[in-house]
Amino acid sequence: MDPYLEHPVLWEGVHTRLIVALAEELQPRLDPRYVTSVEERVFIEGPQRRIPDLWIQRLPEHPAPAGAAQPDSGTATIVEVEDLEVRESRIEVLDAYNELKLVALIELVSPTNKAPGPGRESYLAKQTETLARDCHLIEIDLHRHGRHVSSIPEWRAQRLPSYDYLACVSRWPRRNRFEIYSWKLRDRMPSIMIPLAAPDPDVPLDLQAAFEHVYTVGRYAKRVRYHEACEPPLADEDQSWASAQIAQVRAESGA
Repeated sequence: MDPYLEHPVLWEGVHTRLIVALAEELQPRLDPRYVTSVEERVFIEGPQRRIPDLWIQRLPEHPAPAGAAQPDSGTATIVEVEDLEVRESRIEVLDAYNELKLVALIELVSPTNKAPGPGRESYLAKQTETLARDCHLIEIDLHRHGRHVSSIPEWRAQRLPSYDYLACVSRWPRRNRFEIYSWKLRDRMPSIMIPLAAPDPDVPLDLQAAFEHVYTVGRYAKRVRYHEACEPPLADEDQSWASAQIAQVRAESGA
């Protein structure tokens, strides 16, 4: 994982590309019975969103009437914050042999899902709805910061060895059993086993391959501000490691 792609300015585009890449990575392993469908969840983010759209207008200064006392005040600034319709994509695995029944739902967690507000509320509502259905739920969390949101209880996740990123598989009907993939920043991203309808075997979803494809086609090597500190911030030792990796890549490429 490149932690610089967690930056709020970049993540929305990364999320969109990565959902498509994951669906394309998975589909050849699903043929001929299953199909992937990229669907959207829509919610409204109000003034609490992290990067609001602002229209700033200074009021014109009107001369005071002759003889009137001049008030000791500055010029007002009008700030309007627009409610924003946010669309977050997810992958549905559908059974083409059974009237396109939903077999598995793959969620890619966003920063808005891990912060208080409509994004988290929308995600948790969909999570509750999915867990009540006869389908599998796979959640992939590629964000180091924010509140726990995966379906595995937070108290249980805290007992895992220290990790930066997490993927959680909840198989229907055993909702009290979770398959957890956790890894650190410096580890290769894992392949996740995606469950299907019985008796079909699981199929692997290679996160690293999909991520590297997105990084290449998105030209992120040219877009990321690697000369700045990572946002959200890294621990000192991880920032030193990341800076060394960047310097090595640049040296090898002659950049």
